[in-house]
Amino acid sequence: MYEKNNVHNNETDRVYVPDISTVVNGRITQLAESGEILKSKVVVPRVIFNELECRAGLGKDSGYSGLAELRKLKDLSDRGNIEFSFKGDNISSIEELPNAEIRRLIRDVALETGGTLVTSDEVMAEAAEVEGIDVKYLKPLHEEEREPRLFKYFDSEAMSVHLKEGVEPMAKVGRPGDFKIKKMGDKILEETDMREISREINELARRDPDGYIEVEREGASLIQLGEYRIAIARPPFSDAIEITAVHPIVRVDLEGYALSDKLKERLDQQAEGVLVAGPPGAGKSTFAQALADFYQEKGKVIKTMESPRDLQVGDEVTQYTALEGDMSLTSDILLMVRPDYTIYDELRRSDDFENFVDMRFAGVGMIGVVHSTKAIDAVQRLIGRVELGMIPMVVDTVIFVRGGRVKDVYALRPTVGVPHGMGSPDLARPMVEVQDFETGEPCYQIYSFGEQVVVMPVEERETSQREKEKARELKSLVKERTGADVDVEMLSERSAIVKADPQDVPRIIGRNGNTVDGLQNELGVRIDVQEGKPTAAPEKFEPDIEDHEKHLIFSFGSEHGGKHAKIFAGGSLLFKGSIGNNGEIKVNKDTQIGEQLKNVINHGLQIEAEIV
Repeated sequence: MYEKNNVHNNETDRVYVPDISTVVNGRITQLAESGEILKSKVVVPRVIFNELECRAGLGKDSGYSGLAELRKLKDLSDRGNIEFSFKGDNISSIEELPNAEIRRLIRDVALETGGTLVTSDEVMAEAAEVEGIDVKYLKPLHEEEREPRLFKYFDSEAMSVHLKEGVEPMAKVGRPGDFKIKKMGDKILEETDMREISREINELARRDPDGYIEVEREGASLIQLGEYRIAIARPPFSDAIEITAVHPIVRVDLEGYALSDKLKERLDQQAEGVLVAGPPGAGKSTFAQALADFYQEKGKVIKTMESPRDLQVGDEVTQYTALEGDMSLTSDILLMVRPDYTIYDELRRSDDFENFVDMRFAGVGMIGVVHSTKAIDAVQRLIGRVELGMIPMVVDTVIFVRGGRVKDVYALRPTVGVPHGMGSPDLARPMVEVQDFETGEPCYQIYSFGEQVVVMPVEERETSQREKEKARELKSLVKERTGADVDVEMLSERSAIVKADPQDVPRIIGRNGNTVDGLQNELGVRIDVQEGKPTAAPEKFEPDIEDHEKHLIFSFGSEHGGKHAKIFAGGSLLFKGSIGNNGEIKVNKDTQIGEQLKNVINHGLQIEAEIV
């Protein structure tokens, strides 16, 4: 068998042939610097030099790191520590050479020189042993002996570190929603500084079992080192070398978000298609991690789909990335594994949404992380990618996170009805209703109008003073001229709906419409007369409000369970909510409505309610 991390007692005059893995990760250099291979010959296959030169020309950090290691070996040779040389032919079209051919050319050099192949690639070691080549296998190091310079810029409050050539180092310190930019030193970073920091990061990513080079393209790399996500950009992609490193500073469980019992129950028993939405840096991934812990504690099997893999989850949760660069292949594997819940971080492209939908329809509980500036924007990302009527089957819950807190929660349900603002029953159609989860009040309606899909806000319109006066005048004139009691709903200052008892409708319209025409001409209002029992205006009253640690609870009595109530502050409508079977409306203080209620109470405004 080939040796694994064994040290020869007599290394003098031996020939060592490193492969690409031990050049790029610096292990062959470490052997030379430590004296383990003192006075030995290090023969580098020229195909390695060609490959590293090609990578560096494409702006890949592995190319720069590898060339830097070769330069170190040459310096050690100049000082007499080792003998350093190249062997083999130059490959002019290295970019067209398959990896298997590069591996073979490296092993050929080891065979020709009778040298020991030094590799950190287990497959390479096995293949060399089969060919009868002496092998020195060096496992990747578990820890870097010297802490990379990048990590020294992180302190206990740093969320991210931002380094750029020609600029002083900076960090974003604080918490999501409450942070500031802080200088981390007065020395302007030079190109040599940035290249050295980049090289250290790449070396560690290749040595550390918790390190992954997720993306390496011309001018850009994305690296995951444990909890650190590091993006490296260099010309021609960027105007100068730039390194951005992010790591989580807090790990919050679900209890830390002050969620209502109603939402916890939904997440536990009903929600199977969840979108966690919010702007960049709002704490979406942190909340997704809390959900993973929540389901893990419930005994569920959890997997993740990430590119890069940067969620900080427990060891029980397996983190998958794009298989062969394709997330659809990852989803195929996961459909065979059949997890209870899969966290998809992040949904950006159409392919991501298609994979999310496919897995959801296969019965897998899905939690998707989406960038959006408003909660409804996350739902709109599905329009055009999913048939309208199937959206509630894909996503039933939207949780909007901003500043590290849950701000809005929406529930989606299919319904059929007349869209808000359309009066005629003939316009009824299938719709997706987006409701405020806590109150059950519709916030948006999504429906087809012609060939377009419309996302329409459902807002309780405030009636102007002028409209109120016209409504009273119209009601009075109808009573005076027909004797009928009616309800009047003002659609605008020039349009109204009059609802009357069916037997009174003919009198209000009059022969050939003369009566209603007269009313319209006199008031300057278009009148639509409809059948409907006039109802007495609901009375306003001061509700009982209990201030709990995380909620404000409005108590109406169990006899009103299942009804709706309007809540007013200073005479203006604040919100409309569904009364629970226990006769209560519970409002989370951390939601937008909760914030408004706290402000109203603090300013001493009168709060009133009416049952509708």
